[in-house]
Amino acid sequence: MAGLVQRTAQSIDDMWQSVWGDSSTAEKIIIAIILIVTGLAIPVIPIVWLARIIAR
Repeated sequence: MAGLVQRTAQSIDDMWQSVWGDSSTAEKIIIAIILIVTGLAIPVIPIVWLARIIAR
């Protein structure tokens, strides 16, 4: 079970890095605005932070 949680967390971290890490500043602003407007920032940001902690 711990391995599944680790792999899931690593996958979330990899996805976040591919979206966020490879984006320009303008793209990051657009992504942030879309997340805030749609209300996804509330559940997505803590999940990503938790996944990054578990992945490391």
